[in-house]
Amino acid sequence: MPQPVAIIAGAGPGTGSAVARRFAKAYPVVLLARSQLSLDPLVHDITQSGGSAMGIPTDVTSSSSMSSTMEQIKTKFGPDLSIAAAIYNVASKFIRKPFLEQSPEEFLGSLEPSIKGAFNFAQATLPLMLNEDRGQYPPTLIFTGATAALKGSSGLSGFAMSKFGIRALSQSLAREFGPKGVHVSHAIIDGIIDTEKTKGYSQDIPDSKIDPKWVSA
Repeated sequence: MPQPVAIIAGAGPGTGSAVARRFAKAYPVVLLARSQLSLDPLVHDITQSGGSAMGIPTDVTSSSSMSSTMEQIKTKFGPDLSIAAAIYNVASKFIRKPFLEQSPEEFLGSLEPSIKGAFNFAQATLPLMLNEDRGQYPPTLIFTGATAALKGSSGLSGFAMSKFGIRALSQSLAREFGPKGVHVSHAIIDGIIDTEKTKGYSQDIPDSKIDPKWVSA
């Protein structure tokens, strides 16, 4: 039986790369992101550190793209492939705007990467977790979330809706697949992750942002 792999969707700078490095200490990792350019440096770093990493540009909102990715993974690791962990860390589109000023496209913009992407990712990975031989830890599907999964805020209706949806999906899958031996978790990251995109946020407040390495610890 080949060693199970860990698959991380949304393996860009920040939380995704930190989680990938953490799992690479124990498993071969498969990294998914829209752009190969964002994957190559992380694959190189993990490989140089003695790990095994494969990067596949993937549009998780497309079921055909996700299916193609899974075929590439099976070609690489063999038909008996099993998944130890699958982490869905794809960012939602963040728009802060008064509700009555939002267009339908803006309001629904977060649903594609959040709900549709999570659906495609879970449908593609769960069958290979059911094949996983039970070891010390059960095969695990993790969805990362935000505080907006618990409470909506003014001007963030679309974003909150997408995060509520991820939490609802994870709860339903936990109840369906928990009895089958798969652990499904929704991990809320309660704060701003310190990345290049957030460098300008709250610069005058010490420790106002979360180091991605803390999330993966």
